Amino acid sequence: MDHWLVVLFFAAFVGYFFGSIPFGLIITKLAGMGDVRDIGSGNIGATNVLRTGKKPLAVLTLLADILKGFIPTLLISSYFGLIPFGIITGFMALIGHMFPIWLKFKGGKGVATYIGVAFGFFWPSGVCFIISWLLMAVIFRYSSLSALVACLLTPLLTFLMTEEIIATTLFVMSILVLIRHRSNIERLIAGEEDKIGQKQTS
Repeated sequence: MDHWLVVLFFAAFVGYFFGSIPFGLIITKLAGMGDVRDIGSGNIGATNVLRTGKKPLAVLTLLADILKGFIPTLLISSYFGLIPFGIITGFMALIGHMFPIWLKFKGGKGVATYIGVAFGFFWPSGVCFIISWLLMAVIFRYSSLSALVACLLTPLLTFLMTEEIIATTLFVMSILVLIRHRSNIERLIAGEEDKIGQKQTS
């Protein structure tokens, strides 16, 4: 097998492995809060961890989920190059978060890991996401809507700033995040989605 294929498979494995670590579940269990999948939406992400009533645990989960996308992407890119190795690492980190083998492929929705990967690919892309999310959150006060709009704008803005393959990969990742948010989209359309600051139901 060619050397570059070995590195590509290694990069994919590293991305998936780190991405599949269910930090939300681990953090809440270590904190004595039980299984986070038994409350709220049953999700392992920071939003559902927040439903334990422990904001520090939610913040820690958010940071961990961002870093598990950022760190492997940055490391592989530094050693082997961003294209294609860092790209596949970041993509597989998102896949790992959404479909972790340890949890029977039932993972999170991917926003935090998406942010980390975006910063790992091209840091202005991560900044674009954060700014887009904040603007939408201030105007409309829907966390899910803010994330979805940021996911749509980030690849577009990235396309205007850097290489097409980075923007294209982010676009594919955005589609995956949108699919994972289909229940949120349905509630937004129905006018039933909770706003930031309200007690969330999913």
